Amino acid sequence: MTNDMPESPSPAPAPTRRIPYVIGTVLIGALIGLAGVYGFGGLKRNASGDSACASAVNLSQRIAPLAHGEVAALTMATAPLKLPDLTFDDADGKPKKLSDWRGHTVLVNLWATWCVPCRREMPALDRLQGKLGGKDFQVVAINIDTRDPEKPKNFLKEAKLTNLGYFSDEKAKVFQDLKAIGRALGMPTSVLVDAKGCEIATIAGPAEWDSDDAVKLIQAATATGS
Repeated sequence: MTNDMPESPSPAPAPTRRIPYVIGTVLIGALIGLAGVYGFGGLKRNASGDSACASAVNLSQRIAPLAHGEVAALTMATAPLKLPDLTFDDADGKPKKLSDWRGHTVLVNLWATWCVPCRREMPALDRLQGKLGGKDFQVVAINIDTRDPEKPKNFLKEAKLTNLGYFSDEKAKVFQDLKAIGRALGMPTSVLVDAKGCEIATIAGPAEWDSDDAVKLIQAATATGS
């Protein structure tokens, strides 16, 4: 997984007698920063409460035992969170919104050709869409390449990934929108979303999405979330 956050510059040397104070300040600052993303309750992830999403949290907890094996890295929702209405384009350049998939369970995935784990993950996402894609579930993989718009299209064509629809955001705003709510810290990022647009689970990094583990979890989320 790649991280888009630059490294902080190294601090200038300080006198030895000030080291305890410097360390204390750094630790407090780090805890405050983590709290902003995760919250203080055991450093849990921050989430915006939305009563309409309470059912998604209940669903998340019911299917949590299935988050093992190839999808063990999934973080299940513990607080109600409605995702922002992400905006992007389809293969014809027409605007789309995440809310266009209301009524479906959706796996939103952000990928880019410069992201090696993303490229490796795409075939599994394509196979998942082939297995489960339909009226109840869809994979919505959004490309965020910002330079050559033909490069991701050529990648999908050359890899013969034909089950996935092509969606793109050449400004990468979808990444920033998810990052703003603590759900995108690097690439790839995937969020499992219920039919109301609420978070069920999030994963930072790739997964074997067509594995038995992933298929069973998504089938359970779709069946119980309908």
